[in-house]
Amino acid sequence: MGNTAHQRTQEVPTFTGPVFRPGDAGYDEEVSGYQTAYTHRPALVVGAADAEDVRRAVAHAAEHGLPVAVQATGHGLSVAVESGVLISTRRMTEVRIDPGARTARVAAGVRAGALIEAAAAHGLAPLTGSSPGVGVVGYTLGGGIGLLARQFGYAADHVHALEIVTADGVLRRVEPGDELFGAVLGSGSNFGVVTALEMSLVPVSTLYAGQLVFDAPLIEKALETWRRWSAGAPEELTSSVTLLGLPDIPQVPAPLRGRYVASFRIVYNGPAEEGERLVAPLREVGARLVDSLRTMPFTESGTIHNDPVAPQSYAGTNALLGELPPKALDSLLAVAGPQSPVPCVLAVRHLGGALHGQGQAGIAVDHREAEYLVCALSLYGPGGTGPDEVRDRHAQLREALAPWTLGHSLNFLYGDGEHADEDQTRAGYRPGTYDRLAALKSAHDPQNLFRFNRNVRPGPSVSP
Repeated sequence: MGNTAHQRTQEVPTFTGPVFRPGDAGYDEEVSGYQTAYTHRPALVVGAADAEDVRRAVAHAAEHGLPVAVQATGHGLSVAVESGVLISTRRMTEVRIDPGARTARVAAGVRAGALIEAAAAHGLAPLTGSSPGVGVVGYTLGGGIGLLARQFGYAADHVHALEIVTADGVLRRVEPGDELFGAVLGSGSNFGVVTALEMSLVPVSTLYAGQLVFDAPLIEKALETWRRWSAGAPEELTSSVTLLGLPDIPQVPAPLRGRYVASFRIVYNGPAEEGERLVAPLREVGARLVDSLRTMPFTESGTIHNDPVAPQSYAGTNALLGELPPKALDSLLAVAGPQSPVPCVLAVRHLGGALHGQGQAGIAVDHREAEYLVCALSLYGPGGTGPDEVRDRHAQLREALAPWTLGHSLNFLYGDGEHADEDQTRAGYRPGTYDRLAALKSAHDPQNLFRFNRNVRPGPSVSP
């Protein structure tokens, strides 16, 4: 198919942005992204400058029966396009803030950091996640569990409108009440290429936030303390813990080099005095290697998690848990803790609060009753292990957590794209939700043009 597809892309429409084919200068840079374990190798790359470029690219692909992928930053890339069309949205970076309405309109390539800065100029903040480098649109289409999630819920619940190019090459504006609106929010790129979205902002300018980091001998005590403590936390406080081994290299802060640690990330939307009172039980666990809790402007929120910025080769899995009993903590440490033959970065996020809310009608974000989200991420290659070993260890972790698991979050599944199947996608939804999405997919993308994702396959119609 590769040669045929390449020939079909020889005659392409005129675009405002650049066009790349294999072998062209700039092609490799354009297809690259944060995830390096997988790389798109399309027959045609359209570096879209605007929504019209996206529309023309999709129309061209549909006319020639070519599959379509979309990429902004590549953080969530798992299934790479071969011989089809890649629409790169990294040039679509317009942000418009309406301070009176407390809303933002963001184009497809906007990163969280740019939106945070634009909103902060008006004393507002978006419901973004831990990393300023992640694309706003991709994060939101997957649901969006952010820094203020327990107080305000999923980012997807705060979207007012989407502009999307569907498989027929039409640019549509969809709003609450439109059948595609709820389907797109929660299913990623399954129904088209979102060129922009409009979302609410919140009146937050500062946070009491940072990390408490404990060394290995205190990890079990710290985890049990946090488990009990988090169950009674107010909704204004969102927290998580990350367990990881750090290399003994100069790039790692001296107190952490060569250690296996538990890093508790705290975000409290309230006065520092109350924040200090709330975190006192965690500090009582013992000496901290790092204690960075402070009042900070929201523009510095990326320092809370300090997510790595250099591209990585990795895979990740997760489980949404209905509860987190001591036995669950024991299980995850036994399977993926410091003694695991496959190094795992383990993260446990406290959910609940506003995340339990129903959200807007029809939005495809399920398993809202979950109380905790457990994620495991492992690097491939030098300093890590191969895909087979990682896959087996992650499967063992999911099995160990099965007694408390409700499903998983598609937004926190990374890599392992050759094993992305329908069962995996179904587990991200309730059965009725997936069947509804499959019926809509059949109506709006019957050829499954948009399939380079955690794919919802076209299915039979569903009775109302």
